[in-house]
Amino acid sequence: MEKSLNECFDENYARIQSEIIRAAEKSGRDPQEITLLAATKTVSVEVINHAIESGLQVIGENRVQELLSKYDAFLPVEKHLIGHLQTNKVKDVVGKVTLIHSVDSLKLAAAIQKQAEKLGIVQRVLIEVNIGGEESKSGVCPDEVLPLMEEIAAMPNVFVCGLMAIPPICNRPEENRKYFSKMRQMFLDIRAKKMDNSSMEILSMGMSDDFAVAIEEGATLVRVGTALFGKRNYN
Repeated sequence: MEKSLNECFDENYARIQSEIIRAAEKSGRDPQEITLLAATKTVSVEVINHAIESGLQVIGENRVQELLSKYDAFLPVEKHLIGHLQTNKVKDVVGKVTLIHSVDSLKLAAAIQKQAEKLGIVQRVLIEVNIGGEESKSGVCPDEVLPLMEEIAAMPNVFVCGLMAIPPICNRPEENRKYFSKMRQMFLDIRAKKMDNSSMEILSMGMSDDFAVAIEEGATLVRVGTALFGKRNYN
């Protein structure tokens, strides 16, 4: 008999939790330092809620429209926006998610500041870094991260919690180790500066194929979708 989506999730969830523990211990880290975020793009609310009932604590949606369409049906869970955010969608997201992973411009940060100020809240964000220098990807060039953070430091309603990166697609997870290592060093260097309006506590990197390598290189949050829910139709 074919397994249900919930049964597949249960098996995958147990395996991934074990892999996170192994990767953390291999690098001398406490597994409790690692947050597993389930990337729930195209996953039904029914399956997501089963995952939450099974112990999943953080989910991430890529698209604002999909996030909003599911939002009211979610069981209590920490929600993040992990995909690209256009400035005209900021008003739909600020205050609805705990963390926005994809701040990649001063214009976007200013729009978040304006909406957060209007709501009387502080919106937590990550700076997305284009660590591979790929023209096809969004994200700030590594040498532009500090200048952007210095501008955001003057925005009282935006708080930078750390960095996020998506390295180039590779054939083997090990090939991304150099990018993860660069991200970790940048993360530590910026954290040492103790900038205003930032804590640098979250290093979001690593996905289904390479999260173990990312953890070995210092990731504090990994974004896992396919390895949890199986291959999905992204059309």
